[in-house]
Amino acid sequence: MDPKQLERLCTDASKIIKQVGQFIKSERGKVSSDLIEEKGLNSLVSYVDKTAEIKLVEGLRKLIPESAFLTEEETVRQASGKYRWIIDPLDGTTNFLHQLPYFAVSVALEVDGIIQMGIVYEPNLDELFYAWKDSGSFMNDKPIHVSTTKKLQDCLIATGFPYHDFNLEKQYFKAFNHFMKNTRGIRRFGAAAMDLAYVACGRFDAFYEYGLNAWDVAAGTFIVKEAGGQVTNFKGGNDYIFSREMIASNHHISEETLRIIKGAFK
Repeated sequence: MDPKQLERLCTDASKIIKQVGQFIKSERGKVSSDLIEEKGLNSLVSYVDKTAEIKLVEGLRKLIPESAFLTEEETVRQASGKYRWIIDPLDGTTNFLHQLPYFAVSVALEVDGIIQMGIVYEPNLDELFYAWKDSGSFMNDKPIHVSTTKKLQDCLIATGFPYHDFNLEKQYFKAFNHFMKNTRGIRRFGAAAMDLAYVACGRFDAFYEYGLNAWDVAAGTFIVKEAGGQVTNFKGGNDYIFSREMIASNHHISEETLRIIKGAFK
């Protein structure tokens, strides 16, 4: 797709995503405990996640009828294709179910195996973060950029605690301990797509986590990179969407952040 096509597609997809986000917001506080399923250890889902995903698939399929889908709730056949939407209908489900206003809709478009567009919508503050290939990144039509913080000691770092895979618990807390003592602080809000969007707009200087899925990070990492940021896996490689580990930061602190995490997880 050429840039103009991607821009139009991003605009049309954003309308669908915002509508779904407002549906999710309207359901906040309405989900009773008997309507919550536990997919796995500390992994929750409700009719809101599933309905949101169905709405997204229906809307996005109209934009590209031949598109395939990779989705968290698997309400549609999971497949590959020239065009593939990677969807997390509700990133931060636990927050949503506990009525904590930090959750988002996350959608990326993959073309020939390469991410070309990312959209993250946070309905509580009505903030839409988005980018398409070579566009730069935006939040509600205003350009955004990663932070310019040059020293780790001046940084605010975001992370996600292990919640089901505890095999790397010691390594994780080794890195956590270093950042706790050598930065302005660490935040763990519980929605990776939002954490990445906040790196893209400079609210966070860096974010790292392991155990993530492609739908958690595909859109957010793309927006970070278009906002001038650096994204790698824990070894410094480019396989961060499917490797279940990633670091996102501005360029000034990327080498030091990678060195600390690589040293902790070696």
